Amino acid sequence: MSADRVRALLRQVIDPEVGVNIVDLGLVYRVDASATGVRVEMTMTSPACPLGEMIVDEARAVLAADLPDSGEPDISLVWNPPWEPSMMSKRAKETLGWSE
Repeated sequence: MSADRVRALLRQVIDPEVGVNIVDLGLVYRVDASATGVRVEMTMTSPACPLGEMIVDEARAVLAADLPDSGEPDISLVWNPPWEPSMMSKRAKETLGWSE
């Protein structure tokens, strides 16, 4: 599985508080994908996000459904660098009504 495929799959995971996928929100910091597995480093918009565990579980489920039987994806929640709105894609900003 390629890193591009991982990001495409993660676009299915929507942050329910914002209504935008986690890739366009800028929550996915790093993707390492190889024939032996997938590793993702991601964050939340805030360390106090009440839905963080649910979002990580959904990301894990979306990736696991598309992985060969090589195992479960390794997803780490990181806080450095802290997320900020400038990390969002242009599409996410437009969806939220933020013009540049």
